[in-house]
Amino acid sequence: MNEVALKPTSSPLQGALEVPGDKSISHRAVMLGSLAKGKTSITNFLTGEDCSRTIDAFRQFGISIEQDGTTVTIESNGPEDFQEPSEPIYFGNSGTTARLMLGVLAGLPFFTAVYGDSSLVMRPMDRVTGPLKKMGAQLDGRSGGIYLPMAIRGGALKGINYTMPVKSAQVKSAVLLGGLFADGTTRVIEESATRNHSENMLRAFGADITETNGEIRITNKNALTGMNVHVPGDISSAAFFMTAAAIVPDSELTLKNVGLNHSRSGIIDVLKQMGASISISNVQTIGGERQGDVSVVYQKLTGTIIDGDIIPRLIDELPIIALAATQAEGTTVIRDARELRVKETDRIKATTDGLANLGANIEPTEDGMVITGGASLTGGKAEAYNDHRIAMMLAIASLVTNDDVTIDDISSINISYPGFFQDLQTVTNSA
Repeated sequence: MNEVALKPTSSPLQGALEVPGDKSISHRAVMLGSLAKGKTSITNFLTGEDCSRTIDAFRQFGISIEQDGTTVTIESNGPEDFQEPSEPIYFGNSGTTARLMLGVLAGLPFFTAVYGDSSLVMRPMDRVTGPLKKMGAQLDGRSGGIYLPMAIRGGALKGINYTMPVKSAQVKSAVLLGGLFADGTTRVIEESATRNHSENMLRAFGADITETNGEIRITNKNALTGMNVHVPGDISSAAFFMTAAAIVPDSELTLKNVGLNHSRSGIIDVLKQMGASISISNVQTIGGERQGDVSVVYQKLTGTIIDGDIIPRLIDELPIIALAATQAEGTTVIRDARELRVKETDRIKATTDGLANLGANIEPTEDGMVITGGASLTGGKAEAYNDHRIAMMLAIASLVTNDDVTIDDISSINISYPGFFQDLQTVTNSA
């Protein structure tokens, strides 16, 4: 346990900051670089624990992966030269590694066993294993294949037509990765678009992938080819500082080189909807991913309703949006976000419990929460539930509380943002 007590500060957030590389893109770059023939160079790679689990997994297949800070170099001859792992693969706390890797492992012609930490083994995998079994995959785990540890005997997949029953980029990505190995065409149909990093990167690596009117089609016709990948700043990490600048009076902060993929930028849309002053500059597209500088100037927020198709575009940012809502005038309602229940923890419970302990007027619902703003946060003790996004949200809350905020354990922050507190100290001029 790594408990910390954070003192309130009246310091506004000032200056400029560059957040670490995008976690979703970093994972996918390692996966596709390992599956590709030739050399792949990844720059601005996120060095957090989750992404390291993906590197370690592919090293167990015999892939040469060298890491020098935020630069990762992969040398691979493609999956036909993969070696069967001699030991089970450990995914730690990384749900992205687990769910996407199941799509890869289902297609590889050998046996693998996988497991995770005490949190990951409680996260359901049947939403991924279900469609993979329809493709012919042999997977088995606890409770009839719902939970890790899991055993996979891969190979001999066939393409399927799969209509997404949940709004989940991880499920979509696992099926598409399985489609790289499957005979015939794999079709994934989305009623509501989810983040499209996998499609962008598969296309860049040379996969036979097309998309029309919400239907994504992929075949095994094209071998992937190694390439150079530059990872933009993670908008989910930037969201904590965007929100902090939006709720701390007199703040004026710029987040540089932030990923602005439309499937991920819902946080900006919602903050603007609440009245935040946000501008974007220096926009460019690199490797199919849009990025730019996001500047936030403090002004008072108002409550809003967040639901429907925007939810998949900001699902990971809802805890920090809930904090913003406590500082807004009026009521904010979040709904259609049942997916929060199966993240690193039940984030509806974790968010509402944590903010309520700090004095917020917030109530959970089955698929979201209702927050009545305008009340002053008192501070107090709160549990992070071993969830990096809850821990960082509580840390940002300490900027607007009357008394200290004590977080029971902040070690999970290393999963996605190892330098979080140093950056927070820098922009609040409290060093």
